[in-house]
Amino acid sequence: MKVYHSLESYHKGHKGAVATIGTFDGVHHGHRKILAQLRAAAGKIGAESVVISFHPHPRLVLFPDDNPMKLLQTLEERIEAFASTGIDKLLLIPFTREFSRWTSERFIQDILVDTVGIQRIVIGYDHHFGKNRTGGIRELEDAGRQFGFEVEEIPAQQIDKANVSSTKIRQALDMGDIRTANRFLTYPYPVSGEVVHGEKMGRTLGYPTANIALQDPQKLIPAQGVYLCRVLVDGKPYHGMANIGKKPTVGNDFPLGLEVNIFDFSGDVYGKHLTVQFLEWIREDRKFGDLQSLIQAIDQDKEACLKLLQQDQNGLDPLKFSDEAPAIGTD
Repeated sequence: MKVYHSLESYHKGHKGAVATIGTFDGVHHGHRKILAQLRAAAGKIGAESVVISFHPHPRLVLFPDDNPMKLLQTLEERIEAFASTGIDKLLLIPFTREFSRWTSERFIQDILVDTVGIQRIVIGYDHHFGKNRTGGIRELEDAGRQFGFEVEEIPAQQIDKANVSSTKIRQALDMGDIRTANRFLTYPYPVSGEVVHGEKMGRTLGYPTANIALQDPQKLIPAQGVYLCRVLVDGKPYHGMANIGKKPTVGNDFPLGLEVNIFDFSGDVYGKHLTVQFLEWIREDRKFGDLQSLIQAIDQDKEACLKLLQQDQNGLDPLKFSDEAPAIGTD
């Protein structure tokens, strides 16, 4: 997949293009259905499949002071997810206030026609674009007749009956419902970061942990609590248990943090970049009366994690997610 970070850098191919437009936060199951339809449409006419997306997220630009929304993916994660779907090109348009004032007519001619050179566009029936979101299916169909491209509309019933959307995934993660979030995503929700030095309290408790620096303020962090997880260390997978919280038992002034105890691992991970994939909720983060009570709780947490891992039918292993996921969602 070729990635272009501006309109000026985009290279129009000689085979023509079939495109779709969207923010695609999470690149979840619904998005993947749309992208599969895009690839199929491109394959029928021997054209390139092109996704037109935006960075930063439009809502973060238009409402910077009153927008609590967090994103399911960093830019790097979104690019990697797009690449895994097999599309040919990704055009990431820098979203600015100036760009938000482009009319739908300018968007169609400058981007779809002049820059990408589309032969067909695959779009949801309720998708809108351009200044004040005035552009839609009707405008695209009118422009298609003028400029010679086709419009392939995703039927209303496929969207209205959808059981998955980026919004629903965010809500599930905010509640600690990691199983629902993962089912909607069709992959285990990840958080990545560099391992930094902490207070080394885990060693005292008998459970040494890797403290992951939360570097992207826009990345959504799941609800505070203990989770069964999968950890990628130098690309190698290990199971473990992760805690998201503020260490209430040992102090009152700790910031929100992510730490993970990696099962069957004894190497040095300081300074390494780890990816933590959340598999299952174990319990909420809470304050214990003393350290011994905390240790007993952690013992129970690990026992619960190991029991889950022994239950193959639960489908928690990220390599065992099935294709039986919900229908299309467009946000």
